[in-house]
Amino acid sequence: MRYRRCRYPGCHAMVAYPDHYCTKHHVHEAEYLANRQRWARSHSKDYEHRYNTVTRYRNDTKSKQYQFYHTQQWQALRQQALDRDHYVCQYCGKPNSNTVDHVVPIEYDDALMTSLSNLATTCRQCHHLKTQWEQKYYGTGKNSTPKKVAEIQDIPTIAKILKIK
Repeated sequence: MRYRRCRYPGCHAMVAYPDHYCTKHHVHEAEYLANRQRWARSHSKDYEHRYNTVTRYRNDTKSKQYQFYHTQQWQALRQQALDRDHYVCQYCGKPNSNTVDHVVPIEYDDALMTSLSNLATTCRQCHHLKTQWEQKYYGTGKNSTPKKVAEIQDIPTIAKILKIK
């Protein structure tokens, strides 16, 4: 017979498979199984197919952008940017950052797609904040139309706008 620890935080009791909770915390078993089923349904192949065909590749422009990220050219540019920035986030200074972001989004100006000067190393938190800002400022993102605004390529200016430094 196989055993595992009770899933309740802080409980170290052992339970026999297929249960996930000990007798003391067994009331949580049904809720846990329901959450697992809900997650499995939402992450099925149909979900992935819908995401890839409807969201990711929703038009020719987005399709070309996502295909670009699977090319050797992108891998080489990405590595050059990481080496140039020494894996340090250019917005907040956090070390060991390994996300490379387009300073001016390629959805707004695809001419800058392969420009090394338009790439910056970022941490996940700054990348998330910058993406949200880009959607408001440039009008990028799903169901948005690009706005006619000035491109901001100065990283310290963007960091100041994002209130990072």
